Amino acid sequence: MKQVPLPRLVASVRFEGMTLKDQVEEILPNWQRWYPSLFDAATDLGVLRARVCSPDSLLLSKRHQRIVNSAEAAHRKQWGAEDGLRRR
Repeated sequence: MKQVPLPRLVASVRFEGMTLKDQVEEILPNWQRWYPSLFDAATDLGVLRARVCSPDSLLLSKRHQRIVNSAEAAHRKQWGAEDGLRRR
């Protein structure tokens, strides 16, 4: 069986406003013959890439805590609670 090389993602191709499926089909129009899923094709073709991030950013509790802290700060600012704390 002859192996056919897959096309490489060209850096000059712009995918803004395109769906994932449209992006994959732009690179490899008959991707369904070669891949069982759209995500496998997108990964192999370089459309989807993993990003490295710190493990702390993955903790849901830490993300929620940042949201809670900003909401509490906005509440204190809106209702003047910061001024009341400084006066004591």
